[in-house]
Amino acid sequence: MSFKVHIASAGRTIDVPPGATILEAALDAGISFPFGCQSGNCGACKSRLVKGEVTMGGYSEFALSDDEKAQGLILACRAVPAGESEVAWMEEDDLIVHPRRLLACKVVSLDDATHDVKRIRLEIVSGGPFDFSAGQFASVTFEGCPPRDYSMANVPGDPILEFHVRRTAGGATSAHVSERLKVGDAVHVEGPFGASYLREAHRGPIIAVAGGSGMAPIKSVVERALQKALPQHIYFYFGVRGERDLYLHDHFATLAGKHRNLHFVPVLSEGGASSLRQGLVHEAVAQDFDEVDGCKAYIAGPPVMVEAATRLLEQRGMRRLDIHADAFYTAAEMANAGKKTGADQ
Repeated sequence: MSFKVHIASAGRTIDVPPGATILEAALDAGISFPFGCQSGNCGACKSRLVKGEVTMGGYSEFALSDDEKAQGLILACRAVPAGESEVAWMEEDDLIVHPRRLLACKVVSLDDATHDVKRIRLEIVSGGPFDFSAGQFASVTFEGCPPRDYSMANVPGDPILEFHVRRTAGGATSAHVSERLKVGDAVHVEGPFGASYLREAHRGPIIAVAGGSGMAPIKSVVERALQKALPQHIYFYFGVRGERDLYLHDHFATLAGKHRNLHFVPVLSEGGASSLRQGLVHEAVAQDFDEVDGCKAYIAGPPVMVEAATRLLEQRGMRRLDIHADAFYTAAEMANAGKKTGADQ
């Protein structure tokens, strides 16, 4: 039995078939409902449930917090109506929607960023142009592998796409990249996705926090902010275990030397005798910021780090809508959780 759902933002009422999500039915009906990953990760389809009831499939807490859920917000891509309902998608002044592209690419560069992170550069052969906002990600398919989500590390407008792929235990795609991928190989890229992108109109301080290969989207965010000559201070914290996990250190140290508003802080959780800052990366942020009024945060990396940094900033008084977080779940973690979330990095 289908249920009628009124999409208030579009002024239309649609029939949602049994088991279908509100987003699926809305797109099938030709409604330009805002969306991104369609997997409960990015929050782009966040909507207000005006009336009725829905059941929600698995989703990332970084896309929809418990507080937001308690306030009547849902993710349309995970919401299945349980009766007649009404929803309205969230309006955001700086909401940016780029055309979705399916790109045919080829590998033009492949190098080791660290012992377990490959830096891949792709040339777009067909399907472009590819517009995206700094901090977004794409679905990347290597030959013989299932698609995986990876964040763009280059700035928008670059003719070459850059991705950072960390090898994970039991990860078929990351093993292929680490062992078999070579220059000249064909790669398919679909996107862009994600709502954790740089808000270029914002003029308050930026707190950027990356863990491991979370460097990729944060690199794009920071470099884009510098490219656009945004005037505010940018505090970039990069957390890794030890010095062998650190990469692009010299690059960002050089940028910080050229741009007085950029402050680059590498943090080692297992640094030993290193002269670099020690401890957990979110603790370094806590030591440096007593209050975060007027700031926006961009956070990417392992879920435990993203969760800790998000919690810290909220405790310091940052509004949840000013925290743009992207937790990188591995394929195994997503399978164990029974949900698809985050970029597989």
